[in-house]
Amino acid sequence: MIKTAICDDETKTRAYLSALIQAQPYSCEIIEYASADDCLADGCGMDLLFLDIELGRSGSGQDGMALAQKIREQDLAAQPVIIFVTGYDQYVFDAFDVGAFQYLLKPVDEKKFAQVFARAAAQVSARKNAPQRVRTLTLRTGNENKVIPWDSIYYIESSNHKVVLHLKDGEFACYAKIRDLESELQEQFFRIHKGYLVNLSYVCGYSKSEVTLTNEEKLLLSKYKYQDFVKTYLRFLKKGMDL
Repeated sequence: MIKTAICDDETKTRAYLSALIQAQPYSCEIIEYASADDCLADGCGMDLLFLDIELGRSGSGQDGMALAQKIREQDLAAQPVIIFVTGYDQYVFDAFDVGAFQYLLKPVDEKKFAQVFARAAAQVSARKNAPQRVRTLTLRTGNENKVIPWDSIYYIESSNHKVVLHLKDGEFACYAKIRDLESELQEQFFRIHKGYLVNLSYVCGYSKSEVTLTNEEKLLLSKYKYQDFVKTYLRFLKKGMDL
C-alpha cells in the first residue's frame, strides 16, 4: 500500500490527480489537502506527495516550496517522495533544493504521469524493502569510544586542535583533525570552508557566500569551494532521487 497525498488548493486538480492515481496498477491510499497547513497538521506518514507550488490562497499562505522545506526539516523515519505539480516552469531549479523527485507541468499528461508514478512507486518500494543501514562515526574521547550516527550530525566545526560536532541533541568536542573526518565522511559531507564540514542531508539552501541548514544555522561558504560545493550537492540530491 502506497500512502499517497495530494496537496493543491484547486478542487478540480485534486480530483484529476486522484483519478490518475487510481488508474495506476498499484494499491494506493489517497489523502487530499487543500492547504499547506492541513498537510502539515495531519502528519499521515505519507510515502508519496503530489504538491502544487502555487499554494497560498488559504491557511497561513505558505506555498508548496515552503511546505516541502518544512517536510524536509522534520526528523522523519522515511521522507516522502515529492513530485511538484505546477503551471509554471521557473521553479524547476528550486525543486532541487528540497530534493524533489520530479516536476510535472499542468495540464498533466496522462502518459507522462504514469511513467513518473511507476518510477516513484519503485523508489518507495525499494525504501520499504531495503535493510536500514545506519552509518556511524567513532571518535575517541578520554578512555572511551563514542559512536555517533552520521544522520545525527548537522555539521562539524574545526576549533584549534579540536573538532566540535553540532548534533541534533547538542554538541560533542574531541581532539581530531577535520581533514581526517572529511576523508571518512565524504559520501555525505562536504568541506565548505576550512573550518566547516557540513552534512549535505541537512542543507536547505545556499548562496555564493553561505550555506543554510535545516536547523536555520548559516555557515560561511568559501568562494574557492562554491563551484565544487554546488556540483557535489546537486549530485548528492540526484543520487537520493535515484535510490
